[in-house]
Amino acid sequence: MITIVARCAARAESAGDLENLALDLVRASRSEAGNVSYDFYADLADPAKFTFIEVWKDQAAIESHNATPHFQGFVEKAGLLFAGPLEISFYRKLS
Repeated sequence: MITIVARCAARAESAGDLENLALDLVRASRSEAGNVSYDFYADLADPAKFTFIEVWKDQAAIESHNATPHFQGFVEKAGLLFAGPLEISFYRKLS
């Protein structure tokens, strides 16, 4: 399994729009065959900061996810809402 942690910040005036867009992505992604879990978090100290934590069965599942219309649509629309680049990290579970 592969865990992805993706952190992002929205422009202050776009936080609500990004949240709604991301929640649509989460709902669609959870139904994918290779998805183990897909969650979206808001930072308690800064409502414009968000974190995605995703767990995928394998690299092939991630590649399939990245090619889906719901992911591609999110990437296309969300780019305008971000305050800066995403910080994305990939992990393998050790225990």
